Amino acid sequence: MTTPYAGIAANLDKHILTAALPLLEDGKVEAIEWSFDALFNHRNIPDWFVELLSAFAKEKRLVGHGVFFSIFKAEWSPEQQRWLDHLKKVNNYFKFDHVSEHFGFMTGENFHNGAPLSLPLNSTTLAIGRDRLQRISDAVHCPVGLENLAFAYSLDEVKRQGAFLDDLMKSVNGFVILDLHNIYCQAHNFDVDPIDLIKSYPLDRVREVHISGGSFVEAYSNSNKQIRRDTHNHNVPQEVFDLLPYTLANCHNIAYCMLEQLGNGLVEAGEKAQFRLDFEQMKTLISHNSIQSNQYNINNFHNSKSAIETQPWNSIELQVEQTYLSNLLETEPSIDSLIANLKSGRLANTDWKVEMWDIDMLATAHAIAQKWK
Repeated sequence: MTTPYAGIAANLDKHILTAALPLLEDGKVEAIEWSFDALFNHRNIPDWFVELLSAFAKEKRLVGHGVFFSIFKAEWSPEQQRWLDHLKKVNNYFKFDHVSEHFGFMTGENFHNGAPLSLPLNSTTLAIGRDRLQRISDAVHCPVGLENLAFAYSLDEVKRQGAFLDDLMKSVNGFVILDLHNIYCQAHNFDVDPIDLIKSYPLDRVREVHISGGSFVEAYSNSNKQIRRDTHNHNVPQEVFDLLPYTLANCHNIAYCMLEQLGNGLVEAGEKAQFRLDFEQMKTLISHNSIQSNQYNINNFHNSKSAIETQPWNSIELQVEQTYLSNLLETEPSIDSLIANLKSGRLANTDWKVEMWDIDMLATAHAIAQKWK
């Protein structure tokens, strides 16, 4: 029997850290996930925060979680190279137990403003993803993974993401972060069984599980319908906790379960108290659902391939399409005009399959892009 470490996403945020402080003082937090690239505007990290990270790194219980790399950006950018150089420097200091990023590509020109959105699941994006993963692996020499995406334009994308992730991660023997709130978002938004969605992922590649909260927004097409967003600003719904026992029982390589919440949802004392209750519930579920592991079938997720191509893999056509879509999402004043341009423009009758996109999810992408442009 093996038990994953119960951890928290602890970034340099006073609300997160004050919420987590009683848990840290009592020795209940067993691991930390740090978004190492979220401190781009901080010239110096406080010594006490470095000491906190170093203490967990010493026990091999510190993992790095990237946010801004935009792994499927079709044209390699100077920002991505700087991100990679920064990761290498940080990892040389802390020695992460593993490093992960998000599935998808970022909208917006500002490298640190944006949100990951989906894209065609085809041979071009597979080649780009493999190239970028290999570069991350070469920089850190530790297990590398990707987190499943909460957003999708269509049910077809939802159903295909798991198999695509499996093909993608094989190139670096990579792992998957299975975010159960992301599963909940897709299950709610497309009216599918969340357990069936979990089953569609390569469960033997799951090394980390996320649980978090989010929010509902009114659907564009129907005021009586709600869209679930992965905003991380509220406590964990019971529906997400309900998915954890099944996940623990069927993912035999899990090393970490992480609780995530943004600081803007941890301002009030009651919100901080609920965060700690969520952590305690997560830890109880972990202890009651220890993983049945086969010691001869454990994947350490280390990459045996060492050589990388000198030049990053690029696709001019996909880059043009990504830029075109980002511009539409950021500049079109209405959903009607956005739909008209999508159906008559560059992306019509392509692998983007814009003809199949759900209008409410398109409106959600429009709102995300308008926020971060």
